[in-house]
Amino acid sequence: MQPSRIRVDGLGLLSVFDSIATISTMTAFLNSLTPKFYVALTGTSSLISGLIFIFEWWYFRKYGTSFIEQVSISHLRPLIGGTENKEPSPSGSREADTNRQNLSECKVWRNPLNLFRGAEYRRYTWVTGKEPLTYYDMNLSAQDHQTFFTCDTDSLRPSDTVMQKAWRERNPPARIKAAYQALELNNDCATAYVLLAEEEATTIVDAEKLFKQALKAGETIYRRSQQHQHQSPQHEAQLRRDTNVLVYIKRRLAMCARKLGRIREAVKIMRDLMKEFPPLSMLNIHENLLESLLELQAYADVQAVLAKYDDISLPKSAAICYTAALLKTRTVSDRFSPETASRRGLSTAEINAVEAIHRAVEFNPHVPKYLLEMKSLILPPEHILKRGDSEAVAYAFFHLQHWKRIEGALNLLQCTWEGTFRMIPYPLEKGHLFYPYPSCTETADRELLPTFHHVSVYPKKELPFFIHFTAGLCSSTAMLALLTHQFPELMGVFSKACEERLQLCMWNHGGTVRENVPR
Repeated sequence: MQPSRIRVDGLGLLSVFDSIATISTMTAFLNSLTPKFYVALTGTSSLISGLIFIFEWWYFRKYGTSFIEQVSISHLRPLIGGTENKEPSPSGSREADTNRQNLSECKVWRNPLNLFRGAEYRRYTWVTGKEPLTYYDMNLSAQDHQTFFTCDTDSLRPSDTVMQKAWRERNPPARIKAAYQALELNNDCATAYVLLAEEEATTIVDAEKLFKQALKAGETIYRRSQQHQHQSPQHEAQLRRDTNVLVYIKRRLAMCARKLGRIREAVKIMRDLMKEFPPLSMLNIHENLLESLLELQAYADVQAVLAKYDDISLPKSAAICYTAALLKTRTVSDRFSPETASRRGLSTAEINAVEAIHRAVEFNPHVPKYLLEMKSLILPPEHILKRGDSEAVAYAFFHLQHWKRIEGALNLLQCTWEGTFRMIPYPLEKGHLFYPYPSCTETADRELLPTFHHVSVYPKKELPFFIHFTAGLCSSTAMLALLTHQFPELMGVFSKACEERLQLCMWNHGGTVRENVPR
């Protein structure tokens, strides 16, 4: 036998013996410990792991990620060489583009079908005692009113000066009082009639009467502004303001007619508005038109409107995507059966309907639960977040009846909508038909929707591994502390058995090494 081989095996045997001696020393030390020490040790461990768990949970609820995971990725992985070499500029630009995209996608829009404060929102408060509008939502409306209904030349007219202050008032009675003051100064103050129609009128009939008075005054002011629009920049700004007021009045008159059952009259007003003021397409008057045409069951006209506005270059909305899905569902829903489809497969028309539903669900995944009445509806807010829960509430509030009217439409939706999530593995990172789903919708929706409403969140945040780990660690150590405190002798016997088992394994390992040593 070679001397070097014997020397190596001898060193290995000595190291095993040293390990066994160390284990024996540790065993003797542990045997000398009292049960009180084990109780204190497990109790302290449980307390520390519990504090870690509470901190992890708080950090996850605030920032949406695990603190331990974040630290390990940001600080520990670069130290152990886990960082990949990437060119800094492209990744940085992609990240900046993503952030800008998320910010732009979380822009809050005026709800095209917002209700009347006095005739609808306030009546809801009288009946239920709940406030359907949040302060954030009403503050956005106040900013809209100041933007669209005021201009720099208001200081030249006392009534408009009073209305400037009225739009800034937070207290509704103070706004109404200011509107009456403006009418005392000028009986043709259109914006004063608008405020009274929105907030003082308690029925739609009363609101319509006030809007008709506003329309008469608004048309007079608008024609006067047209005559002087080219005289100075101030006159051009005044024309823009008067145009906004006139469009707003006509649109609300159309909504009054729709609510009072005069649907064809409402459709005519909306069509005339879209023809007369095409630059104001950002007001989304076509969504009002779509809803009215669906009520008339004029599906060919609905398809014509969609052909114009369902374009990839324009901002999408739940109204457009789900109305397109409804029209394709309408052609096959009355004879659709899941059992029959599973046997023979889907026809071309059924495939088109399913794809349209998947497209709509990918754009706004919150809508199906409201249409299928899996979640209760509330009054829609005055502002909505596209692709958010607030938009889903606003869409379903007005369009649920149109889905119910078409036989089998909700059945087809129920059978197919969840398939969207199998097509998109992780929507936060990539989309299938649209840009990635924004991660900021939950925060904005909680500001827009009342506190008594349970905000729908998609995709739900999955708990990180370290939260599960710390919860398990906290629970196990707490259980050990409790058992050690209640049964100190039994736990002492259990710990000694574990120690003897570990010592036996080490001796067996040492015997194996001794057998391999050449004689």
